[in-house]
Amino acid sequence: MNPAAPADFHSLYPQLDATALTAYADALESGDLTGLPPARAAEAQVVRAAAVFTRGKVTGACGDLLDAALWRHTGPRPRAVVVMPSPWTGLGWAAYAVQGAAFAARGYDVLAYTVRGFGRSDGQADFAGPLDVADGRRALDHLLERAAGPVTRIGFLGVSYGAGISQLVAAHDPRVDAVAALSTWGDLGEVLRENSTRRCAAVQALLTAAGRARLSPETERALEDVLADRDGEATLRWAQQRSPFGQVKELNRRRVPVFLAHAWHETLFPANQTLRLFDELTGPKRLDLSIGDHGGPESAGLLGLPSPVWTDAHRWFDHHLRGAANGVDAEGEVLAEVMWTRALEPSAGWTDLTREVRRLYLTGGGGLAEEPEHGWTAGVLCGVDTPAAVADAIVRSGYAEMAGRPRTYRAGEIDSAVTATWVGAPAEETVRVRGIPRLRVTYRAANSGSTFVAYLLDLAPDGSARLITHAPFSDLPSPPDSLIGADIDLQATAYDVPRGHRLLLVAAGRDPFYGDANLPRATLAFTSPEPTPSYLEVPVG
Repeated sequence: MNPAAPADFHSLYPQLDATALTAYADALESGDLTGLPPARAAEAQVVRAAAVFTRGKVTGACGDLLDAALWRHTGPRPRAVVVMPSPWTGLGWAAYAVQGAAFAARGYDVLAYTVRGFGRSDGQADFAGPLDVADGRRALDHLLERAAGPVTRIGFLGVSYGAGISQLVAAHDPRVDAVAALSTWGDLGEVLRENSTRRCAAVQALLTAAGRARLSPETERALEDVLADRDGEATLRWAQQRSPFGQVKELNRRRVPVFLAHAWHETLFPANQTLRLFDELTGPKRLDLSIGDHGGPESAGLLGLPSPVWTDAHRWFDHHLRGAANGVDAEGEVLAEVMWTRALEPSAGWTDLTREVRRLYLTGGGGLAEEPEHGWTAGVLCGVDTPAAVADAIVRSGYAEMAGRPRTYRAGEIDSAVTATWVGAPAEETVRVRGIPRLRVTYRAANSGSTFVAYLLDLAPDGSARLITHAPFSDLPSPPDSLIGADIDLQATAYDVPRGHRLLLVAAGRDPFYGDANLPRATLAFTSPEPTPSYLEVPVG
């Protein structure tokens, strides 16, 4: 493993138990099951009876050696294989110790490898660039050369960083027959800048989570340029090459089956950019959307605990790589976990979640009404933190949500002298918010360059509130004292607003998760011109 990580290191996967995963891998190789929990020891016995587990090296691009683990069956019969590039963590391939073994027990040959620049792998992290794609293809070569019998079909599976790499390898290598991408990205440019707003907390989390990883100069420069607000066009060009969305035509040409899994309140890779990729895919596809944040819905499965996401990943490969008639052949199916009931709602496609769209107009009295109102102004003071923040901590807040402890906001603490707020009428029945809420507002910025963040909350009768969704917006080119129109897609959601609760819309000039284009103490004046009234569109299921 790597040397000790620096003091400011923060894992993107706080629930992963590196000690337990490494002990499991050791037991798979040595056969010494003492010290493993009984259930895990029994699983290890099954795996060892089915396949031979070894650790070694894969020769990647430029001759760099990549740390890897191989589950190989010795029988000559034909079988499918799975390649698993590691997440953005020094734990490397060991993150897949349990799941790789689970695939092996189902009859697959499996190769899990640590991506370049991390753990014991050589090279420098290329952030899913050409070297990572070449590594994935070399890893597949390595696996095929060691298969005891004919290989029938090939799958690539990854979590987070490994998910992005898996999609890109599939786009470039015609041998790949199916993909499972969990907590992935579709458009890396939108991960770095959302609605022209720098996603600084996400970028900083990637840099600190790299720990002792060796980032390529290009990768480090691209991430640091976002934090320093420089060379935006160059960064987006760098990101485009690393975006599965840019390779979707090739995935569609070959009709590669793609399974995507994502969390609603993703603070690292916001959901909408992955949904955009899902919409563009024309081959077999499936999407699971869950409560939580980056990597959270998958973490339980990585540790060997029950996980609907991993169950679906296994079923996806069983169907598309082995021909199993297991019900996942419905193309475009979406499975949405509802906040906070945790009900699982299947639908035939993403757009089928939304049955109707209700438009609520922003009013001068701070209301959300069915009819537009013009001539009012609501001010937002810039450069001031408010209680209406996205989350307490990137990634970690989502684990609290998964445990049934979503952040509670106190509406009375959101200062109306600093923010602009609009409140709807009490819901007469449960409002099933399903899809992408949209906001259309007009505001005047006294200075050139402006930013605001919009939050949609569920306001309870006792004054407490919970976040439904949000999105930032920045206008960079407009001259001072401009009237600016902002059309914003808030992040997708599946949220039940209970009877008697209200929708609360908040606009704030600053959130520590985002870069701020405002001048300190500047003001934004929101309004609603008659030709283009300001409104919120709520998708209802």
